[in-house]
Amino acid sequence: MTGHGLTGVADAGAFLARLVRFDPATVVRLRPVEGAGRTALWARLPWDVLVVRTVAGVTPADVTVGAADLLAQLEAAGGALPPRRDAQWRWPLPPPASRRVELIPAAELRRIAEAAAGTLRTAATHGVAGRAVGQRVLRDALLDHVAVTVSPDDPPGEPVEVTQRLVQGVVRMGFVGPAGAVTGGADDVQVRVAGRWVGLVGPYGAAWSRIVSELTIRPT
Repeated sequence: MTGHGLTGVADAGAFLARLVRFDPATVVRLRPVEGAGRTALWARLPWDVLVVRTVAGVTPADVTVGAADLLAQLEAAGGALPPRRDAQWRWPLPPPASRRVELIPAAELRRIAEAAAGTLRTAATHGVAGRAVGQRVLRDALLDHVAVTVSPDDPPGEPVEVTQRLVQGVVRMGFVGPAGAVTGGADDVQVRVAGRWVGLVGPYGAAWSRIVSELTIRPT
């Protein structure tokens, strides 16, 4: 069997371990980054956000495998590529070219994520306006909430909405780095746009989602 080719084992392992905690059965797509000696690891989180981290080493092909299977190989210092599960990857990827529209301090994104988690805990315990609400309904409402809105200046354009889904993606995947680190702005997170996609790009990885209006079904 062909080897996975990854040499950035610690980085890949950290990414895969978080994925498996969210969904033990999830898959990860390995895509070589042309001319860079690196591989982009793509995955989909349970709340409909794509995440990616680029690590050292070149996988031999664009291939999808089980995240838990690949993590087990890395933890055992193995080099084999787990069985392919290409048919289980069903999601488009954002275009490779994107433009930056804003910078957000990592501390602010952590604050937004923690506030949402606190709101969910309070509502789950006490209800909303005195009424009990289902856990999934609460979660989906919070995830769809627009946490940040930025307006591009160069060139001017429509406001870009960053949902709580994206915020939770970069924070819970560890893409913004450890809390309390003093980095002089090096941990700022970029808001980027690529076609009909919006992304948050942190120092250790990125989360992307398609603009909701593109997903709306309209009658013909």
